[in-house]
Amino acid sequence: MDSWRTAISATLHCLTGCAIGEVLGMVLATWWGWGDAASIALAVALAFFFGYLLTFLGVRRSGLGIRQAVRVALAADTLSILVMEIVDNAFLLAVPGAMEATLRSGLFWGSLAVALAVAFVVTVPVNKWLIDRGKGHAVVHEMHGHAHGDSHEQKHGAGHRH
Repeated sequence: MDSWRTAISATLHCLTGCAIGEVLGMVLATWWGWGDAASIALAVALAFFFGYLLTFLGVRRSGLGIRQAVRVALAADTLSILVMEIVDNAFLLAVPGAMEATLRSGLFWGSLAVALAVAFVVTVPVNKWLIDRGKGHAVVHEMHGHAHGDSHEQKHGAGHRH
């Protein structure tokens, strides 16, 4: 699989965890009437939690122990989630009224959706850079043993044939 497709896949994975945490955090903070700083802190904490959790669960299913699965999740996702969170929260802060919008507001949901989309676009090249260096989600793809579309020799080694 080429590194751009892998980067897009990794970023979609990251986006899923970030979106779950970000939406849950923003919904709860808005519902509770929290200010901007507390809203962002909760959303970011939950984005990291759910981002790491999705990777952790995936690599655990592939047979890794808990300690190693935690290490892989931290190594694979930290920079990606960090970039995504910086970008989407900066975007939300830049949109007039977005942080004050209520849960019933189109501005709340629209700005959150656009913020996540912008963060995705910015994070894909970051993940490509990591993958090209054998870091980030390249490690996760190795753990799963699926290099989507790679030849049999690339998956199992040139000397291994059935």
